[in-house]
Order: sequence, then C-alpha cells, then structure tokens
Amino acid sequence: MPGASRTPPSPRPRSTRRAEPTMSPSAPELIRARPVPRPGLWIWAAVVLVLVAMLVNGLVTNPNYHWDVVAEHLFDPRVLRAIGWTLILTVGAMAIGIVMAVTTAVMRMGSNPILRSVAWAYIWFFRGTPVYTQLLFWGLIAVLYPRLSLGIPFGPEFLVFDTQDVITAFVAALLGLGLNEGAYLSEIVRAGLNSVDKGQWEAASALGMKRSTTLWRIVIPQAMRVIVPPTGNETISMLKTTSLVTAVPFSLELTFVTMAIGNRNFLPLPLLIVAAIWYLLITSILMVGQHYLERYYGRGFDGDDQTRGSAKGMSKRQQSILAAGTVHADPNLEVTP
Repeated sequence: MPGASRTPPSPRPRSTRRAEPTMSPSAPELIRARPVPRPGLWIWAAVVLVLVAMLVNGLVTNPNYHWDVVAEHLFDPRVLRAIGWTLILTVGAMAIGIVMAVTTAVMRMGSNPILRSVAWAYIWFFRGTPVYTQLLFWGLIAVLYPRLSLGIPFGPEFLVFDTQDVITAFVAALLGLGLNEGAYLSEIVRAGLNSVDKGQWEAASALGMKRSTTLWRIVIPQAMRVIVPPTGNETISMLKTTSLVTAVPFSLELTFVTMAIGNRNFLPLPLLIVAAIWYLLITSILMVGQHYLERYYGRGFDGDDQTRGSAKGMSKRQQSILAAGTVHADPNLEVTP
C-alpha cells in the first residue's frame, strides 16, 4: 500500500543448542528390542486362577467345614491357653537343644577322644530313634526308675525323690523334645563352625587369645550366618512336633486340647481347622523373624546395603560395580548412538 511503512523483519534468533549430529547413511539402525511372547505364562496363570476359585468355592459352600463352629472356638480360652503351653514347650525345647548342640559340637571338634566319643554316642542315640518313641520312654521313666537320689556313687544317698514328683508330664515332654532336638542341632552347629576358615583360629592364637574367647567372639559370630537358616527351620519343625507330646501324656498342648473339644462336640474337623489356623499364624511369624535374623547375620555377604533400590534387575556383580561409583549409571548410553 502506498505511504505505509514496512517494518524490517527481525533477525532470526540464533539457537543456543548444539546441532544434533546427523547419522551417516552407513550407521547401523537402532535395535528396537521387544519382549519375547510367553503364552505359557498366561495359560498357567489361568489354570491356577481356576484351581484357586474351585478351592475357595469348595471351602465356602461345603457345609461340612462348619465355619460357624470354627469361628466360635478360634478364640476359645482353652485354645488360647493351649497356644501358650505350645509356645512354652517350643521355646524351652529349643533352648535345651541349643545348649546341648553347642556343647556336643565343641566336644566333637575338641582334641579329647573321650569327650568326642561321648558326644558321638549322644548324637547317635537320639538321631537313631524316633522322637515319639523317646517321648514314650520319658513318659514311662517312673516305671524304670521309681525313685531318684543324690549322693556318692555306689555309696550313701543324701536326697531321695519320687520320680513322678520330679519328672512331671511337662518336664518329661520338655526333656524328650529338647534332647532329641539337640542331637540334630549339634550337626548344624558343627557344620557352621567348620565353615569358618582355620586361619581365624590361627590368627587369634597368634594374638594371644584364649580358645574359648576365640570361639565366642570370632568363630561363632561368623558361623551364625550358616547356623541360623537351618536352626529357623528346626524351630518351626519343633512347633509342630510338640503335637507328639500326647505320648507322655501332656494334655495341655494345642492339638490335644482342640481334639478333646472336638470329640466332646462330635465335631473334630472344625477344631482341627482351628489348630491348623493357629499353627499357620505362628509359623508365619517365625518365618518373618527368621528372615530378619538371616539378614542381620548375612550383612557384608549379600551386598544389599550397597545396592538397595539402585539397580533393579541387575546381577549382584553389576550392582557392586555400580555401587563403586567408577562407571556411569547407565553405561549403555555411552556406547549406543
């Protein structure tokens, strides 16, 4: 238009970003990896879901389970008291077993042939006979030895007791379970002690440490990494083995109490379900405790502290290299165009 002033075009701003390198025609194409199809995974998932649905449907719709009876007796005071006695038996038997295991394992690893033979005989006898048979013997100990005494061997007796007054059903059950468990735990402890390098003993001896100090302060803490997992399994097994103390007989244990209530109501199956629910709950708690105990004694061996949440999907060696901070977080970026 005549008379109209035209503003000159503003200069095009210069880009501050660096130009992207152009890919030469001879450069290889990027690999677009796709996950491998796994139809078998979905098929098995469908099969498992159908089986779980059938199981749940059977549990809910089958009136023979008598879930109302289960709910009525789940927190019955007699059942709760029996759970307490079961836990007492488990803890007491494991305490006796651990003391016997450490003692006999040290005896077997010592240089005294007499003590080695005694430890071997103890393990041979208690591992060679069923625990139920041993409990029957403990229940009949008063028949074999009606009275117990303290005094000089083959000499005068200072104190005399009736066996039934000293070894009650609870004591017999505790001794039977604990001594049997000690024989099995002894081999676990011995395996753990042998897993510690012999150089640890030699180094401690060179520093002037006593053998007992070396054992408790150096060897056993390292052996616990090997001892704890099987000991946790033995503890869970002991919880269930307490149901065998009916052989003594000890009538306050969980299985015995629930069966007695069930026989009285003519409904033993719902009471067995009550016992199973409590056993599952207690074993689940023990398994959680075992997990944390294993992680505590496994520090420095699994590398969790260095790589926790930082490199998911990598192998342990890759995670260790990444945790060292000497490489790029994603080394593929440096080599992939």
